[in-house]
Amino acid sequence: METILVTGGAGFIGSAVVRQLVRDGKRVINFDKLTYAGNPESLKVIENATNHRLVEGDILDSELVLNLLREEDVDGIMHLAAESHVDRSIDGPGAFVETNVVGTFRLLDAALEYWRGLEGDKKSNFRFHHISTDEVFGDLDFDDTLFTEDTPYAPSSPYSASKAASDHFVRAWHETYGLPVVLSNCSNNYGPYHFPEKLIPLVILNALDGKQLPVYGTGENVRDWLYVEDHARALIAVLTTGDLGESYNIGGNQERTNLQVVEAICDALDERRPLEGEKSRRELITFVTDRPGHDRRYAIDASKIERELGWAPQESFESGLAKTIDWYLDNEWWWGPIRSGKYGGERLGESKPGGSE
Repeated sequence: METILVTGGAGFIGSAVVRQLVRDGKRVINFDKLTYAGNPESLKVIENATNHRLVEGDILDSELVLNLLREEDVDGIMHLAAESHVDRSIDGPGAFVETNVVGTFRLLDAALEYWRGLEGDKKSNFRFHHISTDEVFGDLDFDDTLFTEDTPYAPSSPYSASKAASDHFVRAWHETYGLPVVLSNCSNNYGPYHFPEKLIPLVILNALDGKQLPVYGTGENVRDWLYVEDHARALIAVLTTGDLGESYNIGGNQERTNLQVVEAICDALDERRPLEGEKSRRELITFVTDRPGHDRRYAIDASKIERELGWAPQESFESGLAKTIDWYLDNEWWWGPIRSGKYGGERLGESKPGGSE
């Protein structure tokens, strides 16, 4: 499998996948709409790579996708293009339905027509990898329960509902039309090049500026944290060695409450960039009204991918967070224009459930 089409390859997880594939010597066709979260600057380290081509386009355009698949003689698709921020889905669910549900449907249609035209090994080796989230499984109790690949879907937010729907469409195209697919569902990612609307980069940048650090509710909601470069390696393993029709849960086995995450960032930055008067950044933590439909806990059982594909995370939460903080300290050239332009750190997701655009 030499030529891979990656949708959403200028986004956070997508760009990590693209950078890894390029390093691995694969030929990458990077197909991205370049919305607010799609940033070509995240690909700067591979801008001169001869095995990477960035194509601006929308997965809703089936004809464009089909022509690109044929033109580039693609061997596999990694589908990461998605609207992904829960808070934004509360404010404007329509964009999430359009991109995540309708867009995935259109991409599947183009992939199916392309695959049907292939022959021999080219056809038998083709794969469509759909990348999804653990949020489709809904809410977990504060106990030892973990999400497995067999956990029933119970999405709580417009975002997770849109991803659940897209997962079902991918499975249907496999069962009904025979399209060779694999799926994966991941826990919360973090790391370099993360758009600063999400918890970890938002807290890092607010804390650097000495601004308030908003924490939803009491900060007791729990997430399993996965370093993005570990996730990229896992996704490539699923694409290349996963069994057809199977799904794989990918997690870091690093559960933390939101408050623990924020406090860890405060302590790390106090050590690296002390505030005037040696004040603790923990004093900046402010508890704010919880967002609607905020699931209490997510936690992944990743034993299947570890057992069957030999993947395991290399970073602990502590080592991954240290790398992430150091990256943001060293790369203001990347996040500075975002903070002063696209997104300045304001709160999102306060609209009533069911709100429109």
